[in-house]
Amino acid sequence: MQVLTRPWGAMHYRLDGAATGKTVVFANSLGTDLRLWDALVPLLPKDLRLVRYDKRGHGLSDLGGPVSAADLADDAAALIDHLGGPVVFVGLSIGGLIAQALAARRPDLLHAVVISNSAAKLGTPDSWRARIDAVRAHGLASIADAVMERWFAPAFRNSPAVIPWRNMMIRTPAEGYIAACGALAAADQTEATRALRLPALVIAGAEDGSTPPDLVRATAALIPGAEFHVIPGTGHLPCVENPAAYAAILTPFLKAHA
Repeated sequence: MQVLTRPWGAMHYRLDGAATGKTVVFANSLGTDLRLWDALVPLLPKDLRLVRYDKRGHGLSDLGGPVSAADLADDAAALIDHLGGPVVFVGLSIGGLIAQALAARRPDLLHAVVISNSAAKLGTPDSWRARIDAVRAHGLASIADAVMERWFAPAFRNSPAVIPWRNMMIRTPAEGYIAACGALAAADQTEATRALRLPALVIAGAEDGSTPPDLVRATAALIPGAEFHVIPGTGHLPCVENPAAYAAILTPFLKAHA
């Protein structure tokens, strides 16, 4: 296991693919760890160096305390500086928000960006505060079923395949989850994302209950020349529900820009 020491503690990351290839960095969603990308990684070009990491308070990384989108972007920048860039950065959900903040703060580190199932602004401060209050009062299990409804299309959600993802979500440290919710409550990248001038690929799931396609499309429209794709029959985590379709969209972009 690889660890990068940050001022707040240890950040866990993993390397796959080519040892010296062009680098692609993946940032996962709220309530998941770097295993989010497990089914996708084997489908990507073998000559790429694929980097996944657990953001603060998730997976095998330390908690890190209260956090902002800028703090999370700085963690990603530190990892890229450590491994060597520029890179293509792929972020899903809060990972997509991190991608936008990183592109705004450190464009020198990026060849291109992929924003998946995300937007320049996710939810409202009140909605995130309500979620924080629910988790503090009753734990992550109390919101798990509602989250699964937003995450997955019915066919996947009603199958045994959903169980590991529900378990992953409820086993996320509550304080790490709450800290990330706090970052989401305060984040609005709209103007910063409107100013981006780099190659961008934006991906949505047709049945995403967390970031519906129209919301994701509106963020794509902020970036001149951004590609936009919708994956049918998938929800908030299309790399889980249909990794082959996700790879078919992502691979040409990586070949062009990595």
